[in-house]
Amino acid sequence: MPVVSHLFEPIKLRDLVIRNRAWVSPMCQYSATDGVPDDWHLVHLGQFATGGAGLIISEATAVVPEGRISPQDTGLWNDEQVAAWRRINDFLHAQGAATGVQLAHAGRKASTSAPWEGGQTVPASEGGWETVSSTANAFGNNAAPRALTEAEVAELPAQFAAAARRAEQAGFDVVELHFAHGYLAHQFYSPLVNDRTDRYGGDFDNRVRVLLEITDAVREAWPADRPLFARISATDWVEGGWTGEDSVRLSRLLAERGVDLVDASTGGAVPKAEIPISAGYQVRFARQVRTGADVPTAAVGLITSPEQAEEIVASGSADAVLLGRELLRDPHWPLRAADRLHADNIWPKQYERARRI
Repeated sequence: MPVVSHLFEPIKLRDLVIRNRAWVSPMCQYSATDGVPDDWHLVHLGQFATGGAGLIISEATAVVPEGRISPQDTGLWNDEQVAAWRRINDFLHAQGAATGVQLAHAGRKASTSAPWEGGQTVPASEGGWETVSSTANAFGNNAAPRALTEAEVAELPAQFAAAARRAEQAGFDVVELHFAHGYLAHQFYSPLVNDRTDRYGGDFDNRVRVLLEITDAVREAWPADRPLFARISATDWVEGGWTGEDSVRLSRLLAERGVDLVDASTGGAVPKAEIPISAGYQVRFARQVRTGADVPTAAVGLITSPEQAEEIVASGSADAVLLGRELLRDPHWPLRAADRLHADNIWPKQYERARRI
């Protein structure tokens, strides 16, 4: 009998059983047209499914056109996008993978060019648009946003809920709410960014209000038997900013509202934060949230070796690991990791000839 490692144990969240805990982190591809994913996305995500990943979470996918990070981001605001995502999900499911979508609004970090084109604000004359935020202050050298009115903020939950309903139609198993990396939700809860004086600004309760409203709306719209995740930035890495203790408090509130797993990342609210990057540097926040809020977590950030990933799950630091750049380097990392850890994993029959040298 094969040895079942902790990393390769299935995990059940609501009615969804995911075949292992080696998951694909959302990674923007800046390659869509009018929010519609195409053959690039099919092949990009499909390789992770044939490579043995348990859950594949697609890139930050905008709930409205102005929520895109770049004009080339994917979306879920119309039926054409739903059909394109369903084609991709059908293939991923056929390989045994579960699928997720990260619903997002970039706020003041929207309307920028792809990273390889400089990541600068795209002017309206070149397909860009006016950005919005909790504040009228710009992020770094980006164009200054317009501060959302209180009435406009109150419309955000319905926008996320509508996208969640389309995610169901597209065949996704998981919805992840993107509350991290300095995008719109994070622009509300970070005290370094939110300078509002209305019911969405000021103290902790007011700054997280819109996140809880979005969560409530999405949980109502999203099927009760399917898991709901939230990605948060567990610290701003800046004195006076959001902290790990704040993240525990927020995660408790999210769990009370039906969030099944917190994906603990960090940073992104303000430029020039000093982040002590090293192997697994964010794992401690996944552990802090898991312990303090009593909610399942996923760890992400410079997780590269099978042994490192195994230790994270085996030690109880997190319930799953999310891999990004390492999967870009080796899309079949889960298959190779299972062999390294003497665990069982299902190789595609087309690839079995490569399983042993």
